[in-house]
Amino acid sequence: MHHERLFLRLDGDPLYAPETTVPAGTMRELAVPAALRGLVAHLIAYDERLPAGAVVSERVVPDGALRLILDFSSGGAQLVGPSARPVLLSMTGHMSGLSVTLQPGAALMLFGIPAHELAEKAVAWDDLVRAGHRGLYGLVQEWSGDNERARVLCAALQGMASDTDGEERRKAMGAAAWLRSGGHARSVRAVAAAVGISERRLQQIFRSQLGLSPAAWRRLMRVHECLRLLRLQGPKRWTDIALETGFYDQSHLVNEFRALCGLTPGQFLHRFVSGFSKTPV
Repeated sequence: MHHERLFLRLDGDPLYAPETTVPAGTMRELAVPAALRGLVAHLIAYDERLPAGAVVSERVVPDGALRLILDFSSGGAQLVGPSARPVLLSMTGHMSGLSVTLQPGAALMLFGIPAHELAEKAVAWDDLVRAGHRGLYGLVQEWSGDNERARVLCAALQGMASDTDGEERRKAMGAAAWLRSGGHARSVRAVAAAVGISERRLQQIFRSQLGLSPAAWRRLMRVHECLRLLRLQGPKRWTDIALETGFYDQSHLVNEFRALCGLTPGQFLHRFVSGFSKTPV
């Protein structure tokens, strides 16, 4: 028995976005301590037991974030780097763990390395951190219950965080915000000027803080904007949606949507968009 489903979460979405077909109740959002919100965007506990012999392919639409995954089923902790590519996960049996979505700048604050060094990679925690911070999985796994495990994990992350160049981070996040809100209408050079730096400098700090180039981030945000428009207006004329979201034409929209979501817009609507929103757990 094989089944394919979708996980999608745009900026500002609840845990169960309208398009997400992951079964309700298998994920739970946990509170992020106030002192850690500059480092952690989301903290999710997941627990699901699939029927014997079942295989689920979960298509994850990229959001460009760096993530820390603690997998209690297979054992281990790893960092999954920023990406603008869709991921298709193959899952069987019992799956449980914690997923931490990290904020821009977290790679520098936690590990002292620029985010682009982790882009498109999955790296074991103990292979990346200094000796004194290894063994995170064992430390967290000793506790029972999602809330206690999350508390220990957050305390460990807070203890690792170091000060970095806050001005660079603010510049990068300001530029990211410009590109998120209608950024398809602005060139990278114009966005750099808006935050008061050169285009070359923007390229450097964007890759360092977010792990992607400004152009890759803009592509991703443009497809996200297309997804939001589909929610509001449904499958109206694709040429109109293309023009409203900054694509050259319908063909450009289809090609970019396929590259970043792994499906054409029509396939996405046919297979995954439901007529109602799930209630967040």
